Amino acid sequence: MKKFKKVVLAGGNGYLGQVLAKHYSSLTDEVILLARKPKTKQANIRTVVWDGKSEGTWAENLENADLLVNLCGKNVNCRYTPKNQKEIINSRVVPTRLLNWVLERLENPPKVWINITSATIYRHAEDCAQDEINGEIGYGFSVDVCKKWEASFFETSIPGTRKVALRMGIVLGSTDGVFPRLLNLVRFGLGGKQGDGQQYVSWIHEQDVALSTQWILTHPDIEGIVNCTAPNPIKNRELMRLMGKAYGISMALPCPTWMLSLGAWLIGTETELILKSRWVLPSLLLASGFKFQYPTADVAISDLVAQAKVR
Repeated sequence: MKKFKKVVLAGGNGYLGQVLAKHYSSLTDEVILLARKPKTKQANIRTVVWDGKSEGTWAENLENADLLVNLCGKNVNCRYTPKNQKEIINSRVVPTRLLNWVLERLENPPKVWINITSATIYRHAEDCAQDEINGEIGYGFSVDVCKKWEASFFETSIPGTRKVALRMGIVLGSTDGVFPRLLNLVRFGLGGKQGDGQQYVSWIHEQDVALSTQWILTHPDIEGIVNCTAPNPIKNRELMRLMGKAYGISMALPCPTWMLSLGAWLIGTETELILKSRWVLPSLLLASGFKFQYPTADVAISDLVAQAKVR
C-alpha cells in the first residue's frame, strides 16, 4: 500500500518537476502534473493542461490532494531587460495567486502546499551564514522577485492547507540544471574558479530536494519559510576543484570577472547568477531532524559525476 493518494505538481514538466514526479511515483497512487502542453500518461503520472492564468476544469484535480508543489516560473538565466523582468515576475506571481484563489473555493484543498521559491532572497554574504531565523534580505531585482513571489503566496490563508515557502538553493543533478554545464567546462579544461572564487555556493543534491518535500509533508509542525540547501555550503573555487578531481582532470583555467561579464553578455544572461555569494543554511530542516543523503559537496559531486560518466 502506498503512503499517499495524490500529489500535484504545478509547472511540473520542467527538470525539478520530473525529479519530484519520479520520486513520488512509487509512493503515491497518482501524480498529476499541471502543464501547458499535454503529455502521454506514464505509469501513474498524468498531465493535466492549464495555462497558469485562469481557472478551468484542471482545478478539480486539486481536491483531496496530499501535497501541492508549485514550481512555476520563467528561467532567470537571461538578461534582465524590462520585458524579461516583467515575465519573470508574472510567471511566478500570477500562478501563485491563481492557486490561492482556487484553493479557497475547494471543499477539500491539498493538505500541504509547498511553493518553491529561492534562497537568493538573502543578501550577498561572505562574512556569515544566512538562515530562516537571522538571515538578512538582500536588494536588487532577483531579491525583489522573491519578495513579491512569497508575498503572493502568503497573502491568503487556506483553512486546512499548511503552507511552506521552500527557499531553494542551486539544485545539482546529473541530467539538467547547472551541474552538467559546469561539468562541460571541466571537460574542456575551463573548470577553474569563477571571478575570485570566494563566493559561496549554497547547493543541494536533487535527491535531497525530493526527500525534503516528503519530510515536510509528513511533519505537520513545519510551516512558513524553510531553507532548502545542503548544510555545508562551499566556495566556488572549491566546488570547481572538487568537480575536476572527481572527473579526473587537473587542468582548470580560471574565468576572471571581466571574462564572465563578456561571456554573460554574449550568451544573454547575468553575472549575478555566478558571482553572488549565497551562504545559506537549512536551520529549520536540521532542527526538525531531517538527514541529508548528500550533506557535503564531495559526496554529491562524486555521485553526479559517476552518473554522468555512465551516460
